Amino acid sequence: MQQTYHELVYEVTRQIPKGRVTTYGAIADFLTLGSARMVGWALNNCTFGITNIPAHRVVNRNGELSGRNHFPTPTLMQELLEQEGVAIENCRVKNFKEVLWMPSEMKQ
Repeated sequence: MQQTYHELVYEVTRQIPKGRVTTYGAIADFLTLGSARMVGWALNNCTFGITNIPAHRVVNRNGELSGRNHFPTPTLMQELLEQEGVAIENCRVKNFKEVLWMPSEMKQ
């Protein structure tokens, strides 16, 4: 059975290691279909706390926590990242290039 676009996004997102982040665009590019916005929509549709999808590890191309308002509280995304050791300042990943994970690093 063929996976849906959302399932493909979730599969990639589950592979992001703790303490690392990736971007909506990196996931879209890796899947070679859809756009960064479509990845955002897919992640917005996963139910927080019920699924094992670490959507908090996906940020925009500038390292900004652009999805933070889609969490139960606007500070939860930052809190979850900080618990994993990711430094955040002004709603942006402080050491973005060092913690950026690309889907091509995914375990096969």
